[in-house]
Amino acid sequence: MIRVLMKSKIHGATVTEANLRYTGSITIDKNLLRASDIRPFERVQIVNLHNGSRVETYVLEGQAGSGTICMNGAAARWAEVGDKVIIISYALLTEKEVKRHTPRVIFVDEKNRMKKSK
Repeated sequence: MIRVLMKSKIHGATVTEANLRYTGSITIDKNLLRASDIRPFERVQIVNLHNGSRVETYVLEGQAGSGTICMNGAAARWAEVGDKVIIISYALLTEKEVKRHTPRVIFVDEKNRMKKSK
């Protein structure tokens, strides 16, 4: 059996930009991607804490240290600058892998700088 589990999460990030003219995705600060073990082009689910909606897209790498959380393309209609979001990645794991899996959780401040991790 294969199970889908949360692999990693960036919790409480603030949307810094919304670029409707881009073809799609979310751009995330490279430092946050490293810390959370989320890779460019990886599929993520984004939960908007302001309106309760969820959207799925893929990740683009933003400039390290910029604090960028930019909703691109159609997702730009889903969130506004200043909205708080949770960015979640998932993994397909075997029963054996599930037993030793520990998700990586990153908490950020209002400027999208890492405060702590689990």
